[in-house]
Amino acid sequence: MPSDNNQIVIGVDLDGVCVDFYSRMREIAAKWFEKDLDSLPTEVSYGLEEWGIQDNEEYQSLHRFAVTQRNFFATVPMIPGARSVLRALSNEGYRIRIITHRLYIYFFHETSVRQTIAWLDDHGISYWDLCFMKEKDQVGADIYVEDAPVNIDRLRERGHYAICFANSTNRHITQPRAENWDEVYALIKQRFPTSDGK
Repeated sequence: MPSDNNQIVIGVDLDGVCVDFYSRMREIAAKWFEKDLDSLPTEVSYGLEEWGIQDNEEYQSLHRFAVTQRNFFATVPMIPGARSVLRALSNEGYRIRIITHRLYIYFFHETSVRQTIAWLDDHGISYWDLCFMKEKDQVGADIYVEDAPVNIDRLRERGHYAICFANSTNRHITQPRAENWDEVYALIKQRFPTSDGK
């Protein structure tokens, strides 16, 4: 059943789905911890303990430094395929709704929002709605594309169709899974062949 004016709404996460969050954060973490980049593994779990992050407070310090001192959300690279697939879906009539939990730490929300919008515009990402939400199941969408295990579990437990965008943090998450954006496109078209759900 289409969620919005007979359009299929695709709820798309940014970090780890459109944005290569871990590669850019790894570069910043190497400087933050004064370590060689090669000493930080590329295969990480949620929470980044492989890089020596001990707890949430330490992660928040790194996150704050990344956003306020290194313009993290404006400089992070795009995951290949995100732009072309989202543009194709938008052109086919699907409604792209970006849903991200970037208002993660108090007192620099404006910076996070500004960098996010600049990045989306700079990379030509097609979308109609931009939602800064922790509880993603509260945002109406017919399909979700997400990488965070806790979010995928929550969405699926509440009956939502959530595609897991695969990375090292979510290897235990079951199908539907996509290794790249072409696979995301195929799963969306399999679920809803047309933008009106017919």
